Amino acid sequence: MSLHTIVGAGAVGSGTARRLADAGHHVRVVTRSGNGPIHPNIELVTADATDTARLTELARDAHALYNCANPPYEKWADAWPPLAAALLRAAEATGARLVTMSNLYGFAPGTSPMTASGPLEPTTRKGRIRADMWHDARTAHDDGRIRATEARASDYFGPGLGETSHLGDRAVPRALAGKRVSMIGAVDVVHSWTYIDDVCTTLATLGTDDRALGRAWHVPTLPPRSATDMVAGLCAAAGVDPVKVVRMPTVALRLGAVFVPMVRELLEMRYQFDAPFEIDSTDTTETFGLTATPFDDQLRATVDSYRAVSTPS
Repeated sequence: MSLHTIVGAGAVGSGTARRLADAGHHVRVVTRSGNGPIHPNIELVTADATDTARLTELARDAHALYNCANPPYEKWADAWPPLAAALLRAAEATGARLVTMSNLYGFAPGTSPMTASGPLEPTTRKGRIRADMWHDARTAHDDGRIRATEARASDYFGPGLGETSHLGDRAVPRALAGKRVSMIGAVDVVHSWTYIDDVCTTLATLGTDDRALGRAWHVPTLPPRSATDMVAGLCAAAGVDPVKVVRMPTVALRLGAVFVPMVRELLEMRYQFDAPFEIDSTDTTETFGLTATPFDDQLRATVDSYRAVSTPS
């Protein structure tokens, strides 16, 4: 079995690390805090991943180097360029394949359904940051300097996501308590929701299969559903009466943006919830045989995860 170095220990980094470790690989998880999943095959390392020399040392002899970092939205413009540059240099210096977890921000509005082979034509600042990262990695791959691949997913859904998911802490506890749920954007327009376990499974696959190299792949995702349908599904899985799902007023968002940087950044991406937003993952299923987790299983696991802890009011 081989060494895999993962930068980041959020839901994606930790879940990917566990899958690789369960398969018998040695996994090195790199974070500033030194925190991460506990497993006999997982080594937790405290380091600054923007330190190219240190990251190169940690990726030495690794089969793959995974970018599972998740800087705060409001810090993307400052945090991503040095981190992405360090990852590229470490991959080039060590020969470890670079596996990046990304999203759909690089696609222009109105291009749904989005395919992994489609052009990236971002219209937002965060979309340009993500598109530039892939352009740099793909160029280095095409030049023969590194071997690279990228996974992309729509908005995450499932256990362990907390406040990072639109259907996380801001929605699930309220639905389970029978309270109204407020969402950003139109609540009856269909949207793709990518299950977190499928994200981790896809990343682990891309990091160990040579067929993944040289292009991006979309995480297997079920057909899109509206926010109203998703919350109704959660209520049904929990055995509680359905709750009302409403659109968060624009004036409230704009007012919140004045005081809360995260809300200000969300406003830029609101277009994804105002029109149908669908990911096409056909290529991934056809190539690797990966499929999305059944909807009922997604709902049940999410509800169970919230019921396993005290539910906030």
